[in-house]
Amino acid sequence: MRLLSASLLALLAAGAALPAAAQSAGDWSLAIGAHSVDPKSDNGSLAGGTLPVSVDSSVRPTITFEYFLRDNLGLEVLAALPFQHDIDIDGLGTVGSTKHLPPTVSLQYHFNSGGTVSPLLGIGVNYTTFFSEDTEGALAGSDLELGDSWGLAARAGLDFKVGERGAIRVDVRWMDIDSSVRLDGAKLGTVNIDPWAYGAAYVMTF
Repeated sequence: MRLLSASLLALLAAGAALPAAAQSAGDWSLAIGAHSVDPKSDNGSLAGGTLPVSVDSSVRPTITFEYFLRDNLGLEVLAALPFQHDIDIDGLGTVGSTKHLPPTVSLQYHFNSGGTVSPLLGIGVNYTTFFSEDTEGALAGSDLELGDSWGLAARAGLDFKVGERGAIRVDVRWMDIDSSVRLDGAKLGTVNIDPWAYGAAYVMTF
């Protein structure tokens, strides 16, 4: 996954040098696809550093809407079906699970838009809400709560033109997601999820 993100960024740098063809102000685009949310490998420790935590990956369908404020410059909203993650504690195994929704708003610039290959770069804000927390194993029967999170988000992608108004898009996103954890009402600390999200979609421009 890390190799994929490095390769994509290298392609973006090369694509940025291509001659530009404007994506018109006032256009809309709709992208339908799927993303894998891959939390970073070290998600921190709870209970004063005594309980190292890890959060697993999840794949779900995603949809984005983008409005072009100016030629090549768009404002995008990301939505998805709820992602679901198992939560593990070192030495105890899987102790729970949670679902989350990560709506994200990004301002992004499209290079060479309308060309055969069109790179894009974006930055924005992510809001992640957690729900349907369950416990099992060593924490079975306990009440687990994960707090919602606000954070920065970054995005890079490539559009491969298909016809006059369509494209296949591959992209990578990074999101700053930190969630406060409570167990039976007691504060245990913060889980640093900070995932990479890798995906592909079909894009239609209107």
